[in-house]
Amino acid sequence: MSMAQADNQLTAAQIVNQATAEQWRLVEADNIIKIALPTGAAYIELNPQLAPKHTQNIKQLAREGFYKGLNVYRVVEGFVAQGGDESGKKPVKDAAKAIAAEFYLTTSSLLEITELDHHDGYAPITGFLNGFAVAQNEMQTQTWQVHCNGIFAMARDNDINSGGTEFYVTIGQGPRYLDRNITVFGRVLEGMEHFNRLSRTTSNPITDIHVLADISKQDNSQFKVMRTDSTAFLALIKARQNRSETWFVETPNYVDVCGMPIPTKRVES
Repeated sequence: MSMAQADNQLTAAQIVNQATAEQWRLVEADNIIKIALPTGAAYIELNPQLAPKHTQNIKQLAREGFYKGLNVYRVVEGFVAQGGDESGKKPVKDAAKAIAAEFYLTTSSLLEITELDHHDGYAPITGFLNGFAVAQNEMQTQTWQVHCNGIFAMARDNDINSGGTEFYVTIGQGPRYLDRNITVFGRVLEGMEHFNRLSRTTSNPITDIHVLADISKQDNSQFKVMRTDSTAFLALIKARQNRSETWFVETPNYVDVCGMPIPTKRVES
């Protein structure tokens, strides 16, 4: 891209600021979980389309109070923060201790996503679906959420169906080699700083985890996410491929799926 072209291109910030109301969606409170950590709360949007069983189970665990008083007990610098029941002995009530893996969604026909126009070393197709970074097989009949920074996933043992209660959040560069080896079913909307500030050497207490819709009287937080099938988001992809801000010298005409922040904002009540 020439400098003249770059000068005429809106910056990423301008695109986000100028996006009209219909290019944003309000995240349903029933699909958000709030994790109370030592330095503040993190809000996670769950992904029921790609992992409905995991979404339902963690909401049930939250409603049973399973996580109250447990810990984020494993924090690996630049990798993950993992929490839940380190002992593996805490009983559940109506939720499941382990559920079948949902590494990807299989559809009988192709599932359209907002595609990036380049090949990816980890998947033939990458892009975005309903506000989540995803990848697909060549036929677009298998779709999965990918490991970018700030995703929410379920840890497991060697048995692929052993995950159920031990969640993790990625706190470094996305470990894409984990894609389709673990169920990814959400992303952090707000509060990444609280995962980044966790102790690496001692356990970090979880005060509790709630489904946001269940505590609306105490917490009326609302969030909007830019629609990843909108014209604004398509323009944002172009702007991130070739940065037009005067600071930039090189414009690579490229952005990978984890290099595309999905605009998210808190709605002021």
